[in-house]
Amino acid sequence: MKKCKGLFKKITSIGMAMVICSSMAFVQSPMRVKAEEIWPEPEGIQSDAACVIDINSGTLLYEKNADAVHYPASITKIMTALIAAENSSMDETVTFSQKAVYENEQGSSSIARDYGEQMTMEQCLYGMLLESANECAYAIAEHVGDGDCQKFVDMMNKKAKELGCQNTHFNNPNGLPDEEHYTSAKDMALIAAEAYKNPVVAKIVGTRQYTIPPTNKHVDPTPLNNHHMMLNFYKTSKWLYKYCLGGKTGYTKVANSTLVTYAKKDNMLLACVVMNTSQTAQYEDTTKLFNYYFDNFAEYTVKDSVDLNESGKTGILGKDITLLNIGDGSVIIPKTVDLSTVKAQIKETKSKSASNSKEKKAGRIEYTYANHVVGGADLLYTTNTVDTYPFHNVKKSEGGSSIPYIKIDFKFILEIIIGALVIIGVFVFISKKIKGAKIRHPKRAKLYKRDLSMYKKIKKNDPKKRNRRKRR
Repeated sequence: MKKCKGLFKKITSIGMAMVICSSMAFVQSPMRVKAEEIWPEPEGIQSDAACVIDINSGTLLYEKNADAVHYPASITKIMTALIAAENSSMDETVTFSQKAVYENEQGSSSIARDYGEQMTMEQCLYGMLLESANECAYAIAEHVGDGDCQKFVDMMNKKAKELGCQNTHFNNPNGLPDEEHYTSAKDMALIAAEAYKNPVVAKIVGTRQYTIPPTNKHVDPTPLNNHHMMLNFYKTSKWLYKYCLGGKTGYTKVANSTLVTYAKKDNMLLACVVMNTSQTAQYEDTTKLFNYYFDNFAEYTVKDSVDLNESGKTGILGKDITLLNIGDGSVIIPKTVDLSTVKAQIKETKSKSASNSKEKKAGRIEYTYANHVVGGADLLYTTNTVDTYPFHNVKKSEGGSSIPYIKIDFKFILEIIIGALVIIGVFVFISKKIKGAKIRHPKRAKLYKRDLSMYKKIKKNDPKKRNRRKRR
């Protein structure tokens, strides 16, 4: 009998596990076609190192020698711009120091600023990202670092670690040659993706031309041109790419050409990084990579593809949940793959406040395909709703549990009880005061006015009072 019970428990456990796993798969179409988990990749990429990342989902779509260390040259300025945008206002005044103006490699990119010249932070960022001006990069670093460029560089390295970079160390804000200044294509892709989420950086890297107005040192305006030839007609129109949103070029003799590029088609937003390549190959490879992934991959919004009300969908988080919402997130997979074949795993996390103060992070759905993490989304508990009451049944259609329940807010109930007692106490106190006033005032008034009828009644019913009145 015991063996039968044990066997029954095992079968039941296996069955429940299979139900949960199967229910977490995407539900898209009634016709499900199973495909081999093969991750398609383009061929013929010339650059020594390259990486493509989907910015929305964080999925690394392509990697070639992506962890190999290389000199980044001026694509370093993507990180410089991100740190500056996060730690300063665009209208702040930046003053160019002697170091910013003169301690740059001769012949390197510059817009010929002078010692003591003043520009806004925004103008400096345009000079740095469009014309790759090294003196602007140094002046920005000194300004944000309170006069200390090294302090700014430390901020760059700290940010790189926060983003998960493992093969990166910055030693200056402009990317000039330095043996202690290096990164990898993968790390640079992580930095590029994070930078584009900042609206200031996204706007500036996507600007074709900009003009700096006259300054305290320059009476004439300074025109700027974006050097990225997939975005701007700069020297040639050969490499113009209609889906390009901008980016940053880089070149030194030791680094060769390096390039960061952003592009968007439909709902896919990609960043491509190529390193240690030629000036021609950088554009050829980037164009080929973008076209391949735009043509062969599709992106899906998680909240539009998953129904958490289905049995077992919430996995280890349980099904008895007041309110559970899916946060922003997406999944990107090959177009030949059916969504139902994508593996999903729900991970429980400690409650953390989301961007909306009414929501707390309960877990995360993470999707994998062909050994690639292809995206996911946070699961958020909604801790409060509009017009809630101490006893409130949340319907399944409103995001609640399908099991009826009574929601009791003990704190609210206690506040109501205390408030009621206070009101009753005040009412009793006022009532006594009013009653006392009504009793004393007429009696006193009638005595003073010598109300004859009351006087006779007092004399008749109380001899003592009658005698007392006589004495008066």
